[in-house]
Amino acid sequence: MLVGVPTETKNEEYRVAITPAMAAALVHQGHRVIVQSGAGKGSAIEDDELKESGAEIVPDRVEIFKNSELILKVKEPQLDEVTRLQPGQMLFTFLHLAAYPKISQALVKSGAIAIAYETVQLASGELPMLSPMSEIAGRMAVQTGANLMERTHGGRGILIGGTTDVPPAQVTIIGAGNAGRHAAIVAAGMGANVNILDINPAPLEKIDELRLKQVTTIRSSRETIDSLMPKTDLLIGAVLITGARAPVIISADHIKSMRPGSVVIDIAIDQGGCIETARETTHADPTYVVDGVTHFAVGNIPGAVPHTSTYALTKATMPYVSALTDGIETALKRFPELIGGVNISGGNVTNRSVAESLGMPYTEALTALGLK
Repeated sequence: MLVGVPTETKNEEYRVAITPAMAAALVHQGHRVIVQSGAGKGSAIEDDELKESGAEIVPDRVEIFKNSELILKVKEPQLDEVTRLQPGQMLFTFLHLAAYPKISQALVKSGAIAIAYETVQLASGELPMLSPMSEIAGRMAVQTGANLMERTHGGRGILIGGTTDVPPAQVTIIGAGNAGRHAAIVAAGMGANVNILDINPAPLEKIDELRLKQVTTIRSSRETIDSLMPKTDLLIGAVLITGARAPVIISADHIKSMRPGSVVIDIAIDQGGCIETARETTHADPTYVVDGVTHFAVGNIPGAVPHTSTYALTKATMPYVSALTDGIETALKRFPELIGGVNISGGNVTNRSVAESLGMPYTEALTALGLK
């Protein structure tokens, strides 16, 4: 199979969907790999490294979109990329379609098979390709928030871990999934007092098992959120419903109740956001202020550490990429969880949660793929 990897075009996105080791493995399996020149540079992967691994370097994305049977990306395709897709081509990437209706509609029109990393879900509930990026986003949310709380960055001038005789920052995390859990671990490690909320007791119990002294797990309720917001220095939104738009948990009134100079980070923004006042920003222009509260809502947080993120992501995607190069039917037999990743096929929306979020008709994936 011909596998193509274009350079990412989303603002400030430096990750790449392939590494030299991954390219070498695919070539060893008998596949042809073409990579756009410079695609790996932002992740400290040079063209020569990929060439030495057997990949072919092409000057632009034209050949990749024209001839590739399987296109690998990191972030959702931009509209000018979607127009280059062809019927039957497979696109394997993060899609987050519930947050990007225009891209969703364009993908439907393309006739391509769009498979989303973030909706491939194991029977255990684990999201094998989203998990490493959620871990990074959760850790970075605390790191970023600590910086934004500094007076020189517009914050109240709070040291996240406090100091002798001065209490640490109060961090509130909404959502105890992978991103929220890692945010709690890092915030506690930096000395903050942490409250982490979720409506589901199971992920809270996982966190309790870690025995983190400065972390309090709480069953989420409107009353609890109302009481915590005025005391919160750093709020992290980490709510996830697989494939669906994130529900709005934090209202504009909650933001008004926070003290001026407090900081809000919405990790869920790539699924529409769980904070009413959040709107997607970029690494180039990451923050804005609402009612005196600094908001950070970058849609590709792990893109700021592309070397780490690229290697973490490709280790997770490689088994599935290898299977897809043998064809979608073979891949689904080998990894049944891939069926949840098929979001669009043959002009149909084939993931129920995505279809419901977009208000579009749903078609069973196997039917759309002609396998049923």
